Amino acid sequence: MKKYLSIILLGMLLVLPNFVYAKMIKVGITQIVEHPALDACRKGIIDKLKELGYIEGKNIEYDIQIAQGNIATANQIAKKFVGDKKDIIIAIATPTALAVANATKKIPIIISAITDPVGAKLVKSLERPGTNVTGTTDMSPVKEQLNLFNELNIKVKNIGVIYNAGEANSRTLVKLTKKYSKKYGWNVVEATVTNSSGVLMAAKSLVGRVDGIYIPTDNTVVSALEAVLQVAYDNKIPVITGDTDSVERGALASLGINYYKLGLQTGEIVYKIIHGANPATTPVETLKDLELFINLKAAKKMGVNVPKKMIEKATKVIK
Repeated sequence: MKKYLSIILLGMLLVLPNFVYAKMIKVGITQIVEHPALDACRKGIIDKLKELGYIEGKNIEYDIQIAQGNIATANQIAKKFVGDKKDIIIAIATPTALAVANATKKIPIIISAITDPVGAKLVKSLERPGTNVTGTTDMSPVKEQLNLFNELNIKVKNIGVIYNAGEANSRTLVKLTKKYSKKYGWNVVEATVTNSSGVLMAAKSLVGRVDGIYIPTDNTVVSALEAVLQVAYDNKIPVITGDTDSVERGALASLGINYYKLGLQTGEIVYKIIHGANPATTPVETLKDLELFINLKAAKKMGVNVPKKMIEKATKVIK
């Protein structure tokens, strides 16, 4: 009898891990808008979790919702995720992170592509969040990005910056833009928008007033980047951006974060939280591996002659 009991117990022990592993993890992913950088980030998260053994439909279930730039929609998505009792909520970009942080203090929230988590009051500090929120930040190297105008031999006195003043991350980046532009002896000309339909008019308002345009990682503006680029091409205004994906879409250059890699790093944090890590004590991480992208087609349209040394040191050159 004891022998049979031992066999049964052994069988249960062997099977039990499979039951634990097979538990369906319900993950809600909320993203403020669709554009290449944020989409790449989302893909990186899902790919990393798949690499770590979480297969969609087998042991993990994704509910992906895009707010289309609408804060009210982002709030509705957040409430839905809480009502659905998601195990984890992944928030891509600051507006959606704020929406879910306001909706729940219990469900773990993993953020990504958030410029200033502390300034947005999502966490108490990067080292020790102290809340149900942790993840990754995409704080841009604004000083180095602005210096690309100098490295590309573009004479600048007035620099235009287009952003949505309603985005906390954008306000932080514009403050940094003003700080470093002052050091470079430049004047900053602001053009604000409230939605993507206003981006074209904002870009046109800078014509004749600026020598270059800097587009920070503003979700509203980046989602309508082509409108800015058309104005820049027509008026030969160089455009530097805060993300490298925008260079592939036609901007001149960027020294920025690879958002797919940021997503991969975020996916590792999600994995830790699934396996019991506490968001309150899990540090918010920064991707330090910066990449230089240059678009020679855009340079020609914008009237810029890119120095050979810049081409040689670029991570990627679009010809």
